[in-house]
Amino acid sequence: MPATFDRLALLSAAVGGIGGTERPGQIDMVRAVDTAVDTGRHLLVQAGTGTGKSLAYLVPALAHAVETGNPVIVATATLALQAQIIDRDLPRLADAVRDQIGRRPTYALVKGRRHYLCLHKTAGGFPVDDEDALFAMSKETSQLGEEILRLRDWADDTDSGDRDEIVPGVSERAWRQMSVSARECLGTACPMRQECFVERSRAAAQDVDIVVTNHSFMAIDAFENRSLLPEHDLLVIDEAHELVDRVTATITDELSPSTVATAAKKAARLADTAALAATGDHLEGALEGVPEGRLTELPEPVLLALRQILDAARTVQSALKPEPGRRPPANGDGDRAMARAAVDDVFIVAERLLEGRELDVVWLTREVRRGPVLRVAPMSVAMLMRDTLFTDRTVVLTSATLELGGDFTAVAGTMGLVGADAPDWDGLDVGSPFDYQSQAIAYVARHLPAPGRDGTATAVFDEMEALIRAAGGRTLGLFSSMRAARDATETLRTRLGEEYPILCQGDDQMPTLVREFARDARTSLFGTLSLWQGVDVPGPSCQLVIIDRIPFPRPDDPLSSARSEQISRRGGNGFMSVAATHAALRLAQGAGRLVRHADDRGVVAFLDPRMMTARYAGFLQRSLPPFWPTTDTELVRSALQRLDASAGPVFPVREPTSRPASPEAIRDATSDVADQGTNAALDESIEVTALSVGHDRLTQ
Repeated sequence: MPATFDRLALLSAAVGGIGGTERPGQIDMVRAVDTAVDTGRHLLVQAGTGTGKSLAYLVPALAHAVETGNPVIVATATLALQAQIIDRDLPRLADAVRDQIGRRPTYALVKGRRHYLCLHKTAGGFPVDDEDALFAMSKETSQLGEEILRLRDWADDTDSGDRDEIVPGVSERAWRQMSVSARECLGTACPMRQECFVERSRAAAQDVDIVVTNHSFMAIDAFENRSLLPEHDLLVIDEAHELVDRVTATITDELSPSTVATAAKKAARLADTAALAATGDHLEGALEGVPEGRLTELPEPVLLALRQILDAARTVQSALKPEPGRRPPANGDGDRAMARAAVDDVFIVAERLLEGRELDVVWLTREVRRGPVLRVAPMSVAMLMRDTLFTDRTVVLTSATLELGGDFTAVAGTMGLVGADAPDWDGLDVGSPFDYQSQAIAYVARHLPAPGRDGTATAVFDEMEALIRAAGGRTLGLFSSMRAARDATETLRTRLGEEYPILCQGDDQMPTLVREFARDARTSLFGTLSLWQGVDVPGPSCQLVIIDRIPFPRPDDPLSSARSEQISRRGGNGFMSVAATHAALRLAQGAGRLVRHADDRGVVAFLDPRMMTARYAGFLQRSLPPFWPTTDTELVRSALQRLDASAGPVFPVREPTSRPASPEAIRDATSDVADQGTNAALDESIEVTALSVGHDRLTQ
């Protein structure tokens, strides 16, 4: 009979092993996850920052995996959380419970093929995608060549081949030359299959207790029945507020004249592609004059061009099939694999666009480098998720923001968990150990003008400048668009000068910018809300979060407008179900960047008066952490000045660590990795000088 383990005893050992303390919310979550596994009812858990939720689901997940012999899958949205779990949380947990379990638990990280270097490609087994550009004489392409040479050198040193581990990083253009997609991969015919980083990582995942992956990879495995992940009966989805968007992005397709031309070029060595290349020109002509945005019906010239593309691609596909009895070259058939993958992609998307599926939304965008691009995505993924993710396994979904407007229903509905024949599920809010009322102020600048379409008003820049000066820098600025972020950066750099430096998204790689922001209290960091959900900078480096406006989706956003219209036609409130829900989720995530530690203090400043005046304001407010609210400008500036004057040193910043890929290397390395620093998500014992500003000093 297999051994069984007391989950709370394991939690106690884990928390004790890292020198932390158990929290009521953490204990409640462990019990709820265990109950979900026993009953088969899905579980939505809202766990605020500081709860220690990763430990709260890893402990029962690990116990279940060891007891049953079935691995548990943990899927996250961001690379940062993946790295935290695999590099810090799991090594320390495994060490802490080794004695109770009777062995050291095992774990592995699995990503999509494009995340890994292709050794066959670095050795010259595939043609270079961008050969003309690579050998052209220009500064840009010279840099491309240097990056490719660096990747080839790195291939001899890396144990994992994981793109996230090369520092400094390389451009997407360079990485594309040294990696392959799933369709391009030679599979069993690859002469370097035994050394392949992807195959080694997946082999490691077949015989471990916990497999960590991302939302997109997990979705592909479920939707396409690829069996890329091991069989499992428990799936944990962290950062679950991101799940619907990540799933939608995974099954969004695109087609452009440039992709048709690229496919024709890749196949030209092996087949006559003149007709296919010509259809790309036909599509470009058909799209000329078609307005950007959602296309409820494709114009007849576009339909004709798509039919021509479909026919031409089908002909090239036939020509690319290996001749009967022909043996592939000893070094593999990289040319043919890349050509077939490119032509197959064109064929599949053209066919989907011509099908005109009932729930598909089609729209046109125009890009500077690529020209016109047709995109197609499902209006809703709710039923797809219900029929795939939520069958034949128990699913635990967790995030700091799942209850919007005080209820789980809005988020659950987008995942297919509401309505007739929906699976059974439970919702639980385990709260947060933080005292939000005394740690933070929610300030609405009610005196400012409502946002308009003509850019940011001067009064808003004046407010930003005054707040940043009062805070002594220390500001994370979250903006509704990159244009707004850049405008604010340019204006405030001029006003604030070198005294308070401002970094802006796009200046460098995101991890580099975050580390620079965390190192210098006088520095501020500006960017878009959609990209700041994983930023975790506790301590005095971030004592002010500015949100420029309520982050509604753009009125012309094709998916949001289509969803809203459908709900309204059915008698629902499209605005509240789509736009307001989207805004509430983003606001909650943005505001959550402020309080990351028990000693954090600060202000979240909303520079949009609609947070107080609009009819939907109450719904948005109920979705935020329960900060102390005010519209008093002078009170807020005085509080920020006192925080600045009393702030201690910034928290230490950790550099990225390398990660092995093979099962043997993982076992050898995890003990060392476990000693590389304290994880704020697991305990609160970071070695810094804590702030000592109480609620009275914030508000008096």
